[in-house]
Amino acid sequence: MGFDAEDLDVLNREAVALMVAVRDAWERPGTPVVVSGNIGPRGDGYAPDRTMKPDEAEAYHSAQVATFADAGVDMITVMTMTHSGEAIGISRAAKAAGVPVSMGLTLETDGRLPTGQPLAEAIEEIDGSGAAPTYFMINCAHPDHFRDVLAAGGPWTSRIGGVRANASRKSHAELDEATELDAGDPAGLGQDYVALQRLLPALRVLGGCCGTDHRHIAAMADACVTRAAA
Repeated sequence: MGFDAEDLDVLNREAVALMVAVRDAWERPGTPVVVSGNIGPRGDGYAPDRTMKPDEAEAYHSAQVATFADAGVDMITVMTMTHSGEAIGISRAAKAAGVPVSMGLTLETDGRLPTGQPLAEAIEEIDGSGAAPTYFMINCAHPDHFRDVLAAGGPWTSRIGGVRANASRKSHAELDEATELDAGDPAGLGQDYVALQRLLPALRVLGGCCGTDHRHIAAMADACVTRAAA
């Protein structure tokens, strides 16, 4: 986009300052607001067009991590990681900076990372790297794509604390070629989250990714609150 390192540092600091101002204006006792610095993949989040070893990824992402840490974020949220090497590198950078990190992995329609690595294997590899994230998240995939993988179970499922699903059931390749937004079924997605709550005992962060809007978030909230009250 034509930004140099100084430009990126300034823009990230301005973004954090905006979120801090929002927090200060709206935070109330008993309802804390967390300020997160978000990091995405170096390459295409829909395909592993460029993979990195952990050392390369740590060096590449350390500058943004350092900016976020100095600007005062509460945590770093990583989105749409396509492979474990980059995820490990960012986790190492966050650990070195002393900032908690949630690690969002994206999945294809078969429930695997775009590199073909099984979800359980990726989580175990990242956790075993010496810089385990605070928790993992799945984002940019519809629940239909990974529900069966979660249902198979395993200790690793307790490490998934967040899901930000796509509204659409289409694959990444199909979404990349789409000319219209696929909003899917908001009410159906809300019920999908109820099912995910049963499969993921540590699930606390619920949200939406591609194609979602206020309708989907409302449906998730209504469905999950209804389940909690039942």
